[in-house]
Amino acid sequence: MASGKRDHLVDTALGLFSRHGYHAMGIDRILAAAGVAKMTLYNHFKSKDELILAVLRRRDERFRNWFMRTVERRAKAPRDRLLAIFDALGEWFAERDFSGCMFINASAEFAGRDDPIHASSAEHKRLVLGYIGELTAAAGAENPDELARQLFLLGEGAIVAAYVAGQADAAEQARKAAVILLDHAGV
Repeated sequence: MASGKRDHLVDTALGLFSRHGYHAMGIDRILAAAGVAKMTLYNHFKSKDELILAVLRRRDERFRNWFMRTVERRAKAPRDRLLAIFDALGEWFAERDFSGCMFINASAEFAGRDDPIHASSAEHKRLVLGYIGELTAAAGAENPDELARQLFLLGEGAIVAAYVAGQADAAEQARKAAVILLDHAGV
């Protein structure tokens, strides 16, 4: 039962932080939304920051699993999987409750590079970049690391353009730029 309450608290906080940000979302509001007492929070977490770290771990796991499954479901050929990255992003951007990237937002709110929340956000981005690197290597890119970084930057830019600027076709535009990069890389 304790694990169930912890999971419920993390899931509730995930939704609230995603929609409202980290600093703006107070503990009392999270507890009220989750329907749990303050003691439940402190039985599982020493602080709000520790809850945020648990939320980011949960979001990382869910997002990367969804992202990889979606890319691999959408395409089988290595080059097509690289382009499917942007199709997956477009699918995410089209979700009714799309509210940008929790990791970009967390790194902005916890800007110190030595802050554990910032470090957790950076680790998520490294893991996504690593996955893209696996795809570029599988596609036979001459310089898979460089191509992975370029595609990663396109994806990150598309996330920001979709959320901050409201650019509805951000993923589509990034995909078009990716085609040029892949052609140039001989993939």
